[in-house]
Amino acid sequence: MKAELADLNAFLTVARARGFREAARAVGSSASTLSEAVRRLEAQLGVRLLHRTTRSVTPTEVGTRLIERLTPALGEVEAALEVVNLFRECPAGTLRLNVPVSAARLVLPAILSGFLAAYPDIQVEIIAEDGFVDMVASGCDAGIRYDERLEQDMIAVPIGPRVQRFATAASPAYLDAHGRPSHPRDLLTHACLRGRFTSGALTSPWEFERKGEIVRVEPQGPLIASVAGAADLLVDVAIGSGGIVSLFEDWLRPAMESGALEPVLPDWWQAFSGPFLYYSGRRLVPPPLRAFVDFIRSQDAAAGECPTK
Repeated sequence: MKAELADLNAFLTVARARGFREAARAVGSSASTLSEAVRRLEAQLGVRLLHRTTRSVTPTEVGTRLIERLTPALGEVEAALEVVNLFRECPAGTLRLNVPVSAARLVLPAILSGFLAAYPDIQVEIIAEDGFVDMVASGCDAGIRYDERLEQDMIAVPIGPRVQRFATAASPAYLDAHGRPSHPRDLLTHACLRGRFTSGALTSPWEFERKGEIVRVEPQGPLIASVAGAADLLVDVAIGSGGIVSLFEDWLRPAMESGALEPVLPDWWQAFSGPFLYYSGRRLVPPPLRAFVDFIRSQDAAAGECPTK
């Protein structure tokens, strides 16, 4: 059974990496060792699990179905085996987090340096994407999401700033040439730089709020870029006087502090609650995840913030 479990893990590693060499680099093995493990597994099962070409490796239909069932199952096995870490002075193992790109950029940098220093035997793997995925099925221990996107039956722990805002900004040169909006509806006559989520939906309407009044506008403009991978492009184009950009305030703050961007309608910027770390309450909590939860709770307690949802 030990050899079979190793072969199953080898198959999953190769399938995720889409190649034997890439998988070998990821796990510190050799491509030939992984190839032999997959061939052995295919021979045992009597089916082909991977399509192999000189350029890529992709799962067959039966391979895809096996991945869907194996990923959560092997995650449970790994979590069960890692229970021995509870008896160690320092937890060890891998912590896999599925997070939005904004959290990887704005929330985790202030946390991970201290956490990694406190737990040198824990390796953290970050999967940053804005698509809504099944955290357990994807093989992750936990995820970061905002209130409205939390899955049911999950434990949620506040992480990072408890209040955030969306901000709008443009270069001083752009505003000198086109005027400074005094009301959100004025944006309808401006070039607005918009984002698109992985799902295909645009980051609109833009929503503003002041003294209880909420205004939503459908901006138009010359540029649409993926917020998952090209948010910095939106900022750079705005700095280059290409139009008005709307992003997290923390994302725009460096450019605003340097003067490259000027705040637009700051009295109307809408605040919302910060993100949560969430994980299944029905699974054994692996020691690396338990250590991470305790670490962020201790940070919140030190800052005088409520550590639980």
